[in-house]
Amino acid sequence: MTRQTLERMLERVRLGRLSVPQALDQLRSLPFEDLGFASLDHHRAIRQGFPEVILCEGKTPAQVRSIAKSLLKHHRPFLATRATPEVAAVITRLHRRALYHKDARVVAVRDPGVRPVGLVLVVTAGTSDVPVAEEAKITAETMGSRVETLYDVGVAGIHRLLDRRSRLLAARVIIVIAGMDGVLPSVVGGLVSCPVVAVPSSRGYGASFGGVAALLTMLNSCAAGVGVMNIDNGFGAGCLAHRINVLGTDGDDPGRAG
Repeated sequence: MTRQTLERMLERVRLGRLSVPQALDQLRSLPFEDLGFASLDHHRAIRQGFPEVILCEGKTPAQVRSIAKSLLKHHRPFLATRATPEVAAVITRLHRRALYHKDARVVAVRDPGVRPVGLVLVVTAGTSDVPVAEEAKITAETMGSRVETLYDVGVAGIHRLLDRRSRLLAARVIIVIAGMDGVLPSVVGGLVSCPVVAVPSSRGYGASFGGVAALLTMLNSCAAGVGVMNIDNGFGAGCLAHRINVLGTDGDDPGRAG
């Protein structure tokens, strides 16, 4: 349930088009629904502007199906992250608009009534970082941001990045994903005035320690305005970038996804 949905419901009660018992019946699952193995936060869309998102990793297909079925009954848009093809097939059978984005490992149902706003640019150092970037991209898009991508422009060939500087300057928020030495967010942060969301990826050889080296580099960035997410956290980056992106636009209503 979104803020707009609740407002429309209260207006219908005021006009006598919906009885109080009927309204209470619709509100009975707020603020959460107890499934036994999960407590679904149906109130989150009203508080934060986007419904609860399913992290499929660590859950059984049956658990994911039950959670997804309830969320899809109450909410649009919808996101399920870290979904295997098996789990994705379970979710996509529940809703005709559900799409599985294999590279991102995300199942999404977009709200066709939401107009994309602003501009989030997703940048990667290398092609190996694209899966994390795609998770960020699909997340921000589903939440309501306009998203563009700029892939494989790492510092090993920095001319590739500088040649597209106009695209960097056009963005309201930039997400930068990098593994290995993790330097790219600092470079981008030194070129732009907009917020930069840095995501260390786990790509790299032994001394990268599964992304820890990139994480430490980003945390020690000398560029101002760079914030750092956890390793491979494309979803968190997409969510934060969207929230920043909609500030000061028609999409900053907390009851809207974007």
